[in-house]
Amino acid sequence: MNYKLSPSDFAFLYEGCKRCYYLKVVHNISQPSIPLPSIFTKIAALLKDHYIGKRTEKLCVNLPPGVVSYGERPVQSEIIQVPGHSNTCFIKGRFDAVVKFDEGGYGIIDFKTGSPNEEHHKLYSPQLHAYAYALENAAPGALALSPVTKLGLLYFYPSKISQYSVERIFYEAEVHWIEIEKSYKKFLKFIGEVLNLLDCTNLPDSSPTCEWCSYIRRLGKLRI
Repeated sequence: MNYKLSPSDFAFLYEGCKRCYYLKVVHNISQPSIPLPSIFTKIAALLKDHYIGKRTEKLCVNLPPGVVSYGERPVQSEIIQVPGHSNTCFIKGRFDAVVKFDEGGYGIIDFKTGSPNEEHHKLYSPQLHAYAYALENAAPGALALSPVTKLGLLYFYPSKISQYSVERIFYEAEVHWIEIEKSYKKFLKFIGEVLNLLDCTNLPDSSPTCEWCSYIRRLGKLRI
């Protein structure tokens, strides 16, 4: 089998509940969808529109000189064959933004609204690596960019409100750049662990903190 892996599922679905992740990828059974509040969708869209075409000097002083050349775009990798596994996989998803550096190379940026969290940095690393891998090892016809030399999270954390008229207020936000060390060795090891899970012949155990699995268990105890 050739599994389709979505980068956005790595952080909270895979780490949150292995059973729910297995059901989605292997059996195409997803957790019930809960739409994000429209305000977060709007903020994300405004950020992406604001930064496209901007130089990195306007984005983050810690980035090499370059231009945000790509906004949200789809990516798809070639088939990934991990040693020791008969089944294969491929990456398919959408990145937030990509910077083209003046001296060559590209940087992948994922926008986050909230306070930087060290624990979350580790969670998001596989997601960013998946985008990089897909760009550097693109499927035929898919967007291909190489080399990818920077991976990072750009956090926006509301810190102040200003009001210049009765009709308008302005949210000010602190901006934090968190760079993620690039390591395909660690990423491919992670992909191997994902394949180990997906190759299971039995349904994996659910997470004790998974609310959806808890709901199903409680529902199963009712006699309706």
